[in-house]
Amino acid sequence: MVLNKGDFVEVEFTALLKDGDVFDSNVKSELEKLHAGHEHPVEAKPFVFALGEGMFLKGVEDFLIGKDVGKHKISLEPEKAFGKRNSELIKMIPLKKFLENKMNPIPGSVFEFDGRLAKVLTVTSGRVVVDFNNPLAGKNVEYSVNVLRKVDDRDEKIRALNELFLKKNFDFTVDGTKLILDAPKEFEAFVKLVGEKYQTLLGLTLELKKTEEKKD
Repeated sequence: MVLNKGDFVEVEFTALLKDGDVFDSNVKSELEKLHAGHEHPVEAKPFVFALGEGMFLKGVEDFLIGKDVGKHKISLEPEKAFGKRNSELIKMIPLKKFLENKMNPIPGSVFEFDGRLAKVLTVTSGRVVVDFNNPLAGKNVEYSVNVLRKVDDRDEKIRALNELFLKKNFDFTVDGTKLILDAPKEFEAFVKLVGEKYQTLLGLTLELKKTEEKKD
């Protein structure tokens, strides 16, 4: 069964660096290693997404289009993975900026600046050098991907998009060409942002049935 752009697929995957270290996975045995000692380990479950729609690493999606259901080994150079390292993304920030926000910069620590993550490289008198490059930039990576099946059920596709874009599986109904989510009013902005994807992939116009946030 050849996979095409826009097809929904269910996959298990493990991502490794060139030296064999695993940095991401949704396979139970690998997740247990990655999160060993964590109080709340991540649940292992297959990932459902639409191919060629920017929902997974582009290099992996591009590789899978035209392939069959089954197991694949995908080797990616930095350009097709997390990009090359860019020296212009290494910035110097005054120490007072951290102190004003009650942050304690220590080499190796990671902070968020304007929605971007940055790793502290060095701290000197009055200055902090931070790196805005993706931690995996400049690295060759390998993905072991097992495409379990092509997903054809409409409701399953809807649930996959809800989980990916809204991070919750809200109750929903389909009325003709309308997909109506039973979600709190505060999700209205998110619905407007992602509505085009639902229209493109499912042919459904996304709407919100406004409800009050339920209190525990």
